[in-house]
Amino acid sequence: MIGRADSAATPGDVVNIYDKAGAFFGRGLYNPKSQISVRVLTHEDRPIDEGFWQTSLARAVELRRRLQLDHVTDAYRLVHAEGDGLSGLIVERYADCLVFELFSLGMFQRVSLLSKLLCAQLGPPKSLDRPAQEGGTWRVAVRADAAVERAEGFSPTAADRAVTGRLVIREHGIRYRVDVAGGHKTGFFCDQRDNRLRFASLCRDADVLDLCCYTAGFGLAARLLGHAREVTSVDLDESALAVAQDNVHLNNARIHLVHSDAFIYLRQMMANGRMYDSVVLDPPKFANARDAIDEALRKYHDLNNLTMRVVKPGGFLLTCSCSGLVSREVFMQTVQKAARSAGRRVQILDVTGAGPDHPIMPNCPESAYLKAIWLRVL
Repeated sequence: MIGRADSAATPGDVVNIYDKAGAFFGRGLYNPKSQISVRVLTHEDRPIDEGFWQTSLARAVELRRRLQLDHVTDAYRLVHAEGDGLSGLIVERYADCLVFELFSLGMFQRVSLLSKLLCAQLGPPKSLDRPAQEGGTWRVAVRADAAVERAEGFSPTAADRAVTGRLVIREHGIRYRVDVAGGHKTGFFCDQRDNRLRFASLCRDADVLDLCCYTAGFGLAARLLGHAREVTSVDLDESALAVAQDNVHLNNARIHLVHSDAFIYLRQMMANGRMYDSVVLDPPKFANARDAIDEALRKYHDLNNLTMRVVKPGGFLLTCSCSGLVSREVFMQTVQKAARSAGRRVQILDVTGAGPDHPIMPNCPESAYLKAIWLRVL
């Protein structure tokens, strides 16, 4: 959609944007090397200076304070990219650590300023274990996906990525270790916080299967909050399961951790005639680009097909997709087709997404990437 660009504009610059009639349209971060050449920051004729960044971050922080998240957790999303008007920037809070996940060269170039301003907005770190301490400071880590780094033309240093010391957060009374440097995304899935609590309510005295469990967030919630009789958490990632094992020990819980591909494990359970009362399926992102959507839908179909076959009649299934390129409607259609091909009837109880610390702007519906369909399998 870009007709032409001033040759003086360099990657990472703030640029003025004009429509085809020459009228001022807004200002944004420019990177001609990126698939997203301009990330719009404002449609107002105002400077993108320190005051702009300070105001934008303050607005994001104020929302999280109004949500009173600190009453139940010290891990949540502070900045949700387009949802907070800051395209290319995600910031997660984990206990006394701020993790910046960057998708834009322009944001990478300004991360030092953004970090300084955000730390000042937040004040000394507080946790559910202790009040704010005099002189307490935030630890800061910077992350980016390797594909994003290549596309945008930047790379955080090893020092940027590192967080010294053990990092443990709390959520609804459960303790989790977070691997900021090596874990998926930023090390923990804050977006599933409300869904973990709700899923636990379906697990009393149940045999529970937690598929693609990552660090066993759903499994621990089912066991400790939902009082499940037995929990099996399955994942193919050995490093994630090592953190899951730490989490089990942190909470003195009893969970059976299994290192396996979900497809293989489900086929084994079908062969053994093993079924479960409540199942959660939360696979990784299958569609990373538009040309991967068809293959992603085949995977979602096949995985849900197998999963429904191991749910006891009348049991519950929470099935999720975090692929933003797969719409809610398409994902629901895929799950319904999977049910039919599995020979199971389903009742749709609800469809939810991420928590309110992941706000969505109407002009960027892709921000509503997480879909969670709650089913009763008949």
